[in-house]
Amino acid sequence: MTDRERYKRTFSVLQASEHRFMEVTSMNITRKISVRRLSAVCVAAVFVIAMASFAYAADVGGIQRTVQIWINGEQTSAVLDIQNGTYTLTYPDNAGNSHEVHGGGIALEDDGTERPLTEEEIMEHLDSPEVNYAEDGTIWVYYRGQALDITDTFDNSISYVQVKDGDDVIYMTIKYQNGYATSSHSYPNPDSFNCNPE
Repeated sequence: MTDRERYKRTFSVLQASEHRFMEVTSMNITRKISVRRLSAVCVAAVFVIAMASFAYAADVGGIQRTVQIWINGEQTSAVLDIQNGTYTLTYPDNAGNSHEVHGGGIALEDDGTERPLTEEEIMEHLDSPEVNYAEDGTIWVYYRGQALDITDTFDNSISYVQVKDGDDVIYMTIKYQNGYATSSHSYPNPDSFNCNPE
């Protein structure tokens, strides 16, 4: 006689009471119900995630991604959201506070038609020099890792500034409190542009 046969013979004489049998049966039913509930919760969670993904994908042509940009001479990570030629740039400051910058526009084609700015054009704009009028009265030009104090360079409310990145030179003509223009060839004529105060 094998061990298996001995176990069968020993336990075949044991009988569970009616009460214990009902308790075991009800435990199995409870387990099935909780498994069903768990399955339903999992299906609902998958459905919610799928709908959220679908809603994000249905963001009619929008582009949202994390980019590295220069803000006030410091490189930082920011979230760039582009939709139909406009953008929202969200970035943290040194204290961890979130800031948003909005911009965008249109470009004119050779035939005179207008089109929204492309992602490349927006990134080029965000990577261009920036003029900042500080609360203490100083005026700064920021370009990538550079910070230039140009407060004393104005003559008749016009300043001419060069910023460099390697061999590349950007020529800037800045009108005091009235915008600026840039060129990679020469200083733009201050009479050729008129901006609103920044």
